[in-house]
Amino acid sequence: MVRHATVWLSLALVLGQAVCAATAGMKPQGGVQLADLTWQEAEQHLTADAVVVIPLGAEAKEHGPHLRLDNDYRMAEYLKERVLEAADVIVAPTLNYHFYPAFLEYPGSTHLQMETATGLVVDVVRSLAGYGPRRFYVLNTGVSTLKPLAAAAGILEADGIVLRYTNILDVAHDAEEQVREQERGTHADEIETSMMLYIAPERVDMTKAVREDNPRQPGGLTRSRSGNGIYSESGVWGDATLATRKKGRVIVEATLAGILDDLEAIRMAEPVFPAEDE
Repeated sequence: MVRHATVWLSLALVLGQAVCAATAGMKPQGGVQLADLTWQEAEQHLTADAVVVIPLGAEAKEHGPHLRLDNDYRMAEYLKERVLEAADVIVAPTLNYHFYPAFLEYPGSTHLQMETATGLVVDVVRSLAGYGPRRFYVLNTGVSTLKPLAAAAGILEADGIVLRYTNILDVAHDAEEQVREQERGTHADEIETSMMLYIAPERVDMTKAVREDNPRQPGGLTRSRSGNGIYSESGVWGDATLATRKKGRVIVEATLAGILDDLEAIRMAEPVFPAEDE
């Protein structure tokens, strides 16, 4: 019992140091929300040195019987507010539809085609880049979204625009490994449910949390035992019953620290403009 308490204390100290280190170079006044500005005010903020954050989180995607369809959106909104407090950035409105092909067998889930999801980000960034900014960061809360985001970054690079994004699988990896007890899983599981118990406990019904951690198969999640993909009757892949708010705090704070590190790195990045044809 003493050893367990010592581990949690060590984690708390490490996370506190990480957040302090990540915020050390940030301006104290925090950021601004683009939607709250007039166009004249936006003109003053959308400069060449600005870093623009675009939150991305599904507002209609299944998350098992114990979490709501808007789970990713709520997570993006929470992290957005924390970033606004800590970082000198401009936060654009949250994108609530994107590339989520793995969940379409579960009613209420929505999905954009790869080309549409890629084009959505490219068009939003190009619109805002037209006023000055060259550095953009997608505060990403999904896994399948990584592929179209990488494609968008490649397209925008040719415009001399830097686009980076949260890799939700890596950003808090070490913290997740410290608290993880489940054998496998990445969706509506121990980790994600723990995060929501910390972020918005009123949106979690732990009496309906289940364990469904069938072995990984190619494809998304499927409700059919003979279907293509990982069989999950509930839409959970992992063990949501193991989730706790204490684990969620560790993971969320580490995620925030990783995002703030990402933002400092992109602030230092120099856009590379393609050479003009002679």
